[in-house]
Amino acid sequence: MPTDHLQVGKLPLDLLESVLARYTQQDERLIVGAEIGEDAAVIDMGERYLVAKSDPITFATGEIGWYVVHVNANDLATMGATPRWFLLTLLLPDRQADREMVEEIFAQVSEACQALAIVLCGGHTEITYGLDRPIAVGLMLGEVEKEDLVRTSGAQVGDDIILTKGVAIEGTAVLAIEASDRLSAQISDDMLERGRRFLKEPGISVLRDAQIVVQAGEAHAMHDPTEGGLATGLWELARASQKGIIVDREKIHVFRETAAFCRVLDLDPLGLIASGALLIAASPQDSASMVQALNKEGISASIIGKVVEGPAAVRVKTPHGLAPVPLFEQDELSRVFGTPV
Repeated sequence: MPTDHLQVGKLPLDLLESVLARYTQQDERLIVGAEIGEDAAVIDMGERYLVAKSDPITFATGEIGWYVVHVNANDLATMGATPRWFLLTLLLPDRQADREMVEEIFAQVSEACQALAIVLCGGHTEITYGLDRPIAVGLMLGEVEKEDLVRTSGAQVGDDIILTKGVAIEGTAVLAIEASDRLSAQISDDMLERGRRFLKEPGISVLRDAQIVVQAGEAHAMHDPTEGGLATGLWELARASQKGIIVDREKIHVFRETAAFCRVLDLDPLGLIASGALLIAASPQDSASMVQALNKEGISASIIGKVVEGPAAVRVKTPHGLAPVPLFEQDELSRVFGTPV
């Protein structure tokens, strides 16, 4: 009987929800466990919470060490936590790995950790059979005061939805670096070079974004849209909070470089991996001050939508009324490269 293979990308949400319901356990000290849409686990350590997250970098990139620190730190930032300790599992491809590769990756990890005041405190390294590229898996640990914890599931009816920076920073950088041969015929060298710099400018870190937001008001929910882009990030926020979300497409900032690359490759920018953007749900009493505080610190932000009564769904305003926003369980990058992101 033929096997129905899963597509590259995130597990389908219904399958993930099913296995989590059947195979995870509860613990009285586990405040946030394995749940759809939640960015990290939260464990009660007495006076404060320990926040823990594991995330891999499986796509080939020359910045893999720098990258793996930031994407893991982002998921702690969305919980209101401060990242403090990092463990790295590094799998290197046999017949390719050499001392120079090891030195370069560890130097990148060190640079990123120092920039965020994080300590590299352990992990595992090996040369692995059958790989054609390095794979880095990060485990980030941090802390948050109990009263400052933010959950993806906390969105409330009437909240504004804020988006920082725009979409899709990470996807744009990866396309500029890894698909330049397919873009160069229609995209200028200057635009490709700007795209390559997106990992650091405007940058994939949302730690500063989150810190500014929680100082400016009360964030009911924050979420880091990654694989599946902004569209899937919105769906995860809706699913976690069991609320509806209505967005205004015209208010979503799509970078000029992103729009150009997606046009050439026939991709939807809303489904392109979007690390570097932060979604926030906050009451209208706080949302304006949050946007103002972010803009004052040089981080662009805008209100793109509203939280409404459930069931969980994401819809977009169109001239003909409301239309459903697709859920990209396969990131648009996968259609370009046919490999995991």
